[in-house]
Amino acid sequence: MVKELLNAYNPDTLEEIRLKIDKENPDAPPVEKEEKVKIINEELQNQAASTFTGDLNDYIENVRKAHEQIIDTINPDKLVAAGWDKDNKGRAEELIKTFAEWIAKHKDEITALQIFYSQPYRRRELTYKMIRELVDAIVADKPTLAPLNVWHAYELLERVSGQPRNELVALVSLIRKVAGLDATLTSYDKTVDKNFQNWVFKKQAGTLKFNEEQMLWLRMIKDHIAASVSFSVDDLDYTPFDAQGGKGKMWQLFGNDTESIINELNEALAA
Repeated sequence: MVKELLNAYNPDTLEEIRLKIDKENPDAPPVEKEEKVKIINEELQNQAASTFTGDLNDYIENVRKAHEQIIDTINPDKLVAAGWDKDNKGRAEELIKTFAEWIAKHKDEITALQIFYSQPYRRRELTYKMIRELVDAIVADKPTLAPLNVWHAYELLERVSGQPRNELVALVSLIRKVAGLDATLTSYDKTVDKNFQNWVFKKQAGTLKFNEEQMLWLRMIKDHIAASVSFSVDDLDYTPFDAQGGKGKMWQLFGNDTESIINELNEALAA
């Protein structure tokens, strides 16, 4: 159907028709040739239009009506009152309470939660897969506890810091808040940024000084951890590291310290 609609109004298709008519009728007057082009073009349009029967037309019109939005720019709404909606606030409190109870109930069963509630150094063991599975488990059990829903509930009740990049980042941030790691709900990427600054400062407090290219790679690793929770040597084979030289370039820049730096970053940034 789409192909027929496009062909009926495609300049290239019409040009092909003209060339074909010129070839088949070399001696015909231009007016006669143009009339033949017009007839064939109308046939294409009629063929395309034939698909749109009464039932289909009714369906399209009903869909349009269902999704149509009227934007009134002449009569804007007026603010009648400002303040907390008591019902919304109550629902937000209940949602946060239910989320905390779910986490507490499953903290000894799910690997990702076990790590959060263990010693700090174990948080470097977290992986993207673990957090993804935790998100899926929560949503499958209680869809209303989807991380972004809980995040919005916190926004109704208290000050939060930053906005999560995605559902996984939101979940890590929420667990850190529920587990008491963060006093204020803070988007995980902001936590990673702060921890990265502290780590670089401590590393360079002595004789070690990272050059500009090394810092570029360290920041790329930091950004990866902020979005995907952890980093491994194998991640060097993927975007954006592969375009910069991958594993070979990393070893060229950091030598035998490559793996230890990766391990340090995983531990320090998850602190």
